[in-house]
Amino acid sequence: MRAILARGSHREIGRALGEEGGKAFRESVLESERYLGLRPWLGSDRVAPILAASRDACPAFIEEIEGIGEGAGVPFEQIFLWNCRGDLPSPSHGSEGCTSIMLPPAASRPATIAHNEDGGANLAGQGFIARVEPDRGLGFTAFCYPGMLPGHAFAMNDAGLVQAINNISPHDLSVGIARHVVCRAVLASGRLDEALGWLRRTDRAAGFHHNLASARENRLVSVEAPASGCVAKPVLGPMAHANHLIFGEFSDLAQIVPPSTAARQARAQALLAETEDPLDILFDRANERLPILCRGEEESGRSYTLATALFRIEPSGIALDVFEGPERSPVYSSAIELGAEIGAEVSRA
Repeated sequence: MRAILARGSHREIGRALGEEGGKAFRESVLESERYLGLRPWLGSDRVAPILAASRDACPAFIEEIEGIGEGAGVPFEQIFLWNCRGDLPSPSHGSEGCTSIMLPPAASRPATIAHNEDGGANLAGQGFIARVEPDRGLGFTAFCYPGMLPGHAFAMNDAGLVQAINNISPHDLSVGIARHVVCRAVLASGRLDEALGWLRRTDRAAGFHHNLASARENRLVSVEAPASGCVAKPVLGPMAHANHLIFGEFSDLAQIVPPSTAARQARAQALLAETEDPLDILFDRANERLPILCRGEEESGRSYTLATALFRIEPSGIALDVFEGPERSPVYSSAIELGAEIGAEVSRA
């Protein structure tokens, strides 16, 4: 797993991210089915107010996107469009994967968030880890996609906040702050309630399911946040979440539930009754057509598990291991120790 260090202003950080992911963006994203499905919106009246709302709420993170474009050698408009995927109607709406497991602390384990990051098969091997240290604001460590803001996959920040994201596809898309910008804002939050404040805003264009934990506050929360609402529930027992809304509060909200997400949700919940090892669940391929660990199966919408993250969360700090495939030897490891004020990354491999 490639890893980079990005420091400085928000534009400088974005430029470093763009330089790392630029080649993959130009060669694997621009002509992909997913990007081509968004292209009709390029320069449209629908994108302009999303950009305006995002810039008004989070100007620093729009600077990061501008920097990504500069580093990648791609016009800002094309980069911003990619960061609006999920905010705009497109033929691939509802096609993304991801499976997450949340475990509250127990005698045998610390609080745990484990997550399969599933994307297009064309992005296999193209993601990377970024350790980000802005001149102002919290540092963090995140899995990054080529051309995209950090935050919408899995990450931890130096205040002890963990975030792992599952795509959802309800039919309530609106015009407002781009959901990837909201995810980046969550990463800049020092406390869980600050993060939840972003997800409760009513001026969001779209939303995700967020697996959130605060090590210092000893809180673990599952949050469904479509554009039209937000429900946050404390995790009191083992919980699985795939890619559709499962809370009763949203039972009347129409959504896309592809066969893959339904199968992964059911299989993960069944396995939680059999094992406390989240990797046993996330590496499961018992259903060869619709497995939890995806390898580009046609029935799974060509989703591919790009990386698997395992966060172990305690008041004293967070340990992160990242895996590629079912092998249990991590390809990246990092830890944050939490003191009285702010965490500090203590190891990286």
